[in-house]
Amino acid sequence: MIFSRLILHPYHHCSQLTRIFYKMYSQSTKIMDKAFINGLWVSAKSNKVFEVQDPATCQVISTVPDMNVDDVEAAVTYADEAFQTWKVTTGKERSILLRKWYDLLVQNQEELAKILTMEAGKPIKESLGEIVYGNAFVEWFAEEAKRMYGEIVPSPVKNRELMVLRQPIGTVGLITPWNFPFAMITRKAGAAIAAGCTCVIKPAEDTPFTALALAELASLAGIPKGVINIVTSSRSNADQIGKYLCESPKVAGISFTGSTAVGKLLYQQCGKHVKRIGLELGGNAPFIIFESADLNKAVDGAIASKFRNCGQTCISANRFLIQDSIFEEFVQKFAERIKSSLIIGDGKNVQFNLGPLINADQVKKVEDIMQDAIKKGVNVVTGGNRATNVGEQFFEPTLLTNITSNMRCYKEEIFGPVAVCIKFKTEAECIDIANDTERGLAGYFYSNDISQIWRVAKNLEVGMVGVNEGLISHAETPFGGIKESGIGREGSKHGLDEYTYLKYVCFGNL
Repeated sequence: MIFSRLILHPYHHCSQLTRIFYKMYSQSTKIMDKAFINGLWVSAKSNKVFEVQDPATCQVISTVPDMNVDDVEAAVTYADEAFQTWKVTTGKERSILLRKWYDLLVQNQEELAKILTMEAGKPIKESLGEIVYGNAFVEWFAEEAKRMYGEIVPSPVKNRELMVLRQPIGTVGLITPWNFPFAMITRKAGAAIAAGCTCVIKPAEDTPFTALALAELASLAGIPKGVINIVTSSRSNADQIGKYLCESPKVAGISFTGSTAVGKLLYQQCGKHVKRIGLELGGNAPFIIFESADLNKAVDGAIASKFRNCGQTCISANRFLIQDSIFEEFVQKFAERIKSSLIIGDGKNVQFNLGPLINADQVKKVEDIMQDAIKKGVNVVTGGNRATNVGEQFFEPTLLTNITSNMRCYKEEIFGPVAVCIKFKTEAECIDIANDTERGLAGYFYSNDISQIWRVAKNLEVGMVGVNEGLISHAETPFGGIKESGIGREGSKHGLDEYTYLKYVCFGNL
């Protein structure tokens, strides 16, 4: 196997039983404990490291370098040097290398899924789904590299020819989240590399090993040194690194997926150099069920949309808006399905399909939102508590009714396995509730009224709409939001736009 080159490092502070378990689970799953800069595996210049925990067991998996601005500056310098030759490669040359990377990713998808489950806590089946989804972006952009078309513009003057070229913007900083540590890198890096850019990637501190495995396979695929660089850091250095990437004149653009608060800060910092920026930020997705809907299909979609990755996705359904005539029936069906189909546990075991929250901070946030709702009179249909019998960072799948507008769960992105059910009477009322938020990433609704489908799809203030469908993401389609949910689009043919600029060329006196 390709991963035979990687090194399995000891797990610190684990019990003997845990060490045995990890050894059994990780027989073919090897992890790197170094950062990847200019084609080499390196430590931080300070030699500092930080620990990465398995969220299911709260045990330390291993350590990685705790890099700071000095390390990132070196990575940017190497990426800038690599860009001088990478930018003049042909689209076909880049396509061939991306395809080789894709082939290696597919060959190693089971090992990659194990790494992802170990550090992100996702059930193994769900992790494999993310790997397949993430691989699709590398495959897609391998093809799009050959289709970075320009334009010939009909000239209004007889002796002139007008041309528009698309060219790579330069070295880009990619800052990725912990909830999709694989797909968020391939979606960004695949597009950047296809366009002719080089990358400095800062993965989330909770999930660096997936990023490092991606870099190893990219290197084996023959992608030149300096084109992909991975810098790891703890949370304490993340702010400084983000600021440096935004302000360095050698970095032409930033792509960030994460919280709205951090995205706003990066947007402000990029203003110093009027730098290209792409932001995919938080959501507050409505999930609307109209009385004409097929309730069984709506429940299927609700389970998929709300509880994937334990509710920790930016496009998770956050507010269930249910027409009053079917409210009780839907809530009953939804509660029954939650109880019968969701099994909490360590996702390394295939029998479990609902994993832990990523860290203690996320557990506290979900608990605080729950306590606020309880104090204000919410009705807990099912769940509502931490599942401490399973592990410290597990939370019961929860269904709430009797929601009022002064509750935090009514307005905030929960990012946990808590479904909030709100009753409405009319289509106009539900649209008002759905749009009453500063976020606008995704929205979902179920209806069998074709006129209503067109009206609601147009009137929802979001960048993406799922109609009678709870899972909507594909490599072939543009991903992104409006309002405070971000700027730009990832994936699809539009994914290259973030990493290219248009150059107009006028040929005169012909």
